[in-house]
Amino acid sequence: MSANERELARRLVAEIAHLAQQERFRFMEVCGGHTHTIYRYGIPSLLPANVEFVHGPGCPVCVIPMGRVDDAIALATEEAITLCCFGDLLRVPGGRGSLMEARAEGADVRIVYSPLDALALAEREPERQVVFLAVGFETTAPATALTVLRAAARRIANFSVLCNHVTIEEPLRALLGAPGVALDGLIGPGHVAVVTGAAAFGFIPAEFSLPIVVSGFEPNDLLESVAMLLRQHRFGQCLAENQYRRAVSDAGNLAAQAVIAKVFTRRERFAWRGLGEIERSAYGLREEFSRFDAEVRYGVPGVSVPDPRACRCGEVLRGARKPWQCGVFGTACTPERPIGTCMVSSEGACAAYYHYGRLGDSGLQPARVR
Repeated sequence: MSANERELARRLVAEIAHLAQQERFRFMEVCGGHTHTIYRYGIPSLLPANVEFVHGPGCPVCVIPMGRVDDAIALATEEAITLCCFGDLLRVPGGRGSLMEARAEGADVRIVYSPLDALALAEREPERQVVFLAVGFETTAPATALTVLRAAARRIANFSVLCNHVTIEEPLRALLGAPGVALDGLIGPGHVAVVTGAAAFGFIPAEFSLPIVVSGFEPNDLLESVAMLLRQHRFGQCLAENQYRRAVSDAGNLAAQAVIAKVFTRRERFAWRGLGEIERSAYGLREEFSRFDAEVRYGVPGVSVPDPRACRCGEVLRGARKPWQCGVFGTACTPERPIGTCMVSSEGACAAYYHYGRLGDSGLQPARVR
């Protein structure tokens, strides 16, 4: 941090302490990227004890249920198929193991950095069928959509997508509408809002009487967002505000929204880890692009697989439990041998706690900061 950034942080911390006084506040950071910033920089240690962060369902890998991982494994083990995915998907556990284990047993699973890498592979190896395992919220859906359009324009016949793109509004509605939710505000996902726009979160104060502040990802962004939420409470407001104005507009990225609408349609239902099935909460390819839909081209098992009993990822994603309150956290479940997705994903709350030594009252020794 520069001297100016440190001074701003000191001012924000002092303002938060003044605004919070003795009242207890629980703020949910929706995005896993925010969780990692919060614990990497030790932000909770700067704030009064009565200001608490809880974690939400904004980690795109964490919310994918085990059955969808099994679908990917089923495709990867087909002799003529190459399955491409991002690196943090390799260790995600399904009911049949993980993609890393499938690769060790001979499946052709390759790491890519974008869907265009998978498309380029399909062009280089026309004798192989290349399937891209697509995950992510509205942030990454445009890249997949553009790749499908490029595949159509180039008439590439050996490329398809196993689509697991999800939306942010519907799971937040399901979470906030559930009984027993005790929150005082939300820190909105900045990367998603770049696409959707900050105004897309207006339903939260309008329907659930909770303030939300769309935030950037630097430490001072998070501190300022907390201060903005507390100001709303102190001045009797309930608004959707935008702290991340350097990247997020009210309307969002209209071109990205248009390409999503052109390629994708909403699935009737989609299963979420920890939240169950939620209507119209995920994308599928439109009928005119069905030749690029791996589920249509090959079929997948589509079997619902329950989470392991020992894993509490679902409760962590709902803000109902902290990672260290899971009995296997840091012992049977580690990033190297994860039981749940929250430990393996680069945006998972359990991974954040583990890597940055924020083990709360678990009684474990802090892990080495990496």
